[in-house]
Amino acid sequence: MKLLLTCEHGGANIPKRFASAFINEKTTLQTHRGFDIGALDLFKYLKPLADFTNYSETSRLLIELNRSLHHKNLFSGYAKTLSNSDKEYLITSYYKVYRNALEQYISKEINKENTVIHLAIHSFTPVLKGEQRTCDIGLLYDTERVEESKFCKTFKSNLHLENPRLKIRFNYPYLGKADGLTTYLRKQHPLNYIGIELEVNQKFASQNMMPSLLKHQIYGALKASIIK
Repeated sequence: MKLLLTCEHGGANIPKRFASAFINEKTTLQTHRGFDIGALDLFKYLKPLADFTNYSETSRLLIELNRSLHHKNLFSGYAKTLSNSDKEYLITSYYKVYRNALEQYISKEINKENTVIHLAIHSFTPVLKGEQRTCDIGLLYDTERVEESKFCKTFKSNLHLENPRLKIRFNYPYLGKADGLTTYLRKQHPLNYIGIELEVNQKFASQNMMPSLLKHQIYGALKASIIK
């Protein structure tokens, strides 16, 4: 079994070529709209457990790596003003480069008859549209896939062994079957691929860092949940 670790929304970087589209949006870029606060810090902490990793520090407001090419939010309201040639450049040089690296790794391991557990690291804002999110950690997966359900139940149990006070919910604050990278990869690899999104509440994050104790607890739970 192989562990693939990714972080699609690790930063709020905007390449110089596209800076003009965000010239008055420096503050927005540093909010949850621009990136997943604390996610990259957690990703780097968990990285020693992984067999293969990939992450992006380009803002999702430029191009959304966790959406399908046909999705209406592939380009944000800011990026939609870019020319068609610029958009095609972003798809070719950022989106496809990122996703192709993952697909090549997954295909290679499945061809070796290995099972790939893909854990995509994300974070979510504590309040959205005035609604308080009632969760510390969310595990998103496809309930119809037996191995994904089994892994998430095991992971949740191990998280509670590390910290019984953690509020952990399945398919919250988003549905695991919604449009996204893991959903796409499940269709490409119906067998021997386990796609899980780990969502951590940003209420824990400070200055884009997750608390050391929480990172240690998630590390311990993940280590106990994977079979090398």
